[in-house]
Amino acid sequence: MPIKILMPALSPTMTEGNLAKWHKKAGDKVKSGDVLAEIETDKAVMEVEAVDEGVLGKILVAEGTEGVKVNEIIALLLEEGEDAASLDKVAVIGGNAAAAPAVESVAQEAAAAAAPAVAQAAAGAGSAAAIPMHQGVTVSNDTGRVFASPLARRLAAEGGLSLVGLLGSGPHGRIVREDVVQALQAKPAGAKAATSSASSASGSSAADLFGLPEFRLEPHTTMRKVIARRLSESKQTVPHFYLTVDCQLDRLLALRHEINASLDAKISVNDFILKACAIALTKVPAANASWTEEGVRYYTQADVSVAVAIDGGLITPIVRAAQDKGLAAISREMKDLAARARDNKLKPEEFTGGTFSLSNLGMFGIKDFAAIVNPPQGCILAVGAGEKRPVVKNDALAIATVMSCTLSVDHRVVDGAVGAEFLKVFKGLIEDPIAMLV
Repeated sequence: MPIKILMPALSPTMTEGNLAKWHKKAGDKVKSGDVLAEIETDKAVMEVEAVDEGVLGKILVAEGTEGVKVNEIIALLLEEGEDAASLDKVAVIGGNAAAAPAVESVAQEAAAAAAPAVAQAAAGAGSAAAIPMHQGVTVSNDTGRVFASPLARRLAAEGGLSLVGLLGSGPHGRIVREDVVQALQAKPAGAKAATSSASSASGSSAADLFGLPEFRLEPHTTMRKVIARRLSESKQTVPHFYLTVDCQLDRLLALRHEINASLDAKISVNDFILKACAIALTKVPAANASWTEEGVRYYTQADVSVAVAIDGGLITPIVRAAQDKGLAAISREMKDLAARARDNKLKPEEFTGGTFSLSNLGMFGIKDFAAIVNPPQGCILAVGAGEKRPVVKNDALAIATVMSCTLSVDHRVVDGAVGAEFLKVFKGLIEDPIAMLV
């Protein structure tokens, strides 16, 4: 009996995802450990590896399909000695496989190749009725055969692009996301505005676009849509307030230089900041908390989420129990997490959870900013650049390297006095960094 390949749950809270790309096609041999597909979740694009060996007999969910439920059958794998005839039996009795039309299979390759002839015959006959070929494919006397993934259709509708006549780069000429994106990029802005179907599909009208220069339309990724939704919900539902302190960095910079020179290490300022956050959270545990409808959760360890910019958005890998780790260990872990985050190689447990967030834009020259709380966490610390500023020391004017840090707080969880106490401890650690080493 063919093996069912199911939509995996890539995180504890995942209920559905997008099948972004297939790395194998029907008829390909598959070995255990081979990358079968890429799944796009609200956090990242992750690779799915094969567990069993065999031949990929049938793909039931096309690449580009959105909202695929966890545990839905996405493909069938033929074991050794099985042929394509056994696929139809599974399609009848295999749960959702019966309802999910086959997009691509060994047994259907001949039928797919013959489909254009069928389409031409239907069009030539002048039939007014549309002839369904399979999911996302319809033949009619006025539009011809349009073979496109659901995601490609949606993006085309939003961009006001007709799929008729568009050449597809997918299997058997199927129009996929990349084809639509390229066509939209090549399409003048005026043409977008002039397409009435686009206006109705995307909510834009000629008046909305009047006077605008030509533009490139980049469809939203799942990650960008989730970022937009979560941040909008946070600003609308979380009562934010902000506390800012200025920290002098000169002693920290001197200690960092000494450590890096003596140990041949590359400890960053951000490593010190992360460690200071973790220690401050253990000394002020009331700040290491999150809001729930049942009550406030106070966490027993500091799992610090660190914002890392990646293509199309950002992700927050977590340094867990950071209060118990030394600077060198934090440095190694952060470098590894950041590198794998940019390559979409993080495991779900490496970016899911966290009790406190850290966002550092100092390396971009940003003096100070206020970040948005990342629910359900209660606080996020926004760190600006260290810069030379005039300060008063012993009633005399002096120059010091100063870094501004702003704590954004969910007032339902953390009150002003608690936030101020956290920043007091944090500032003390930054300005007397030797305390982080003992």
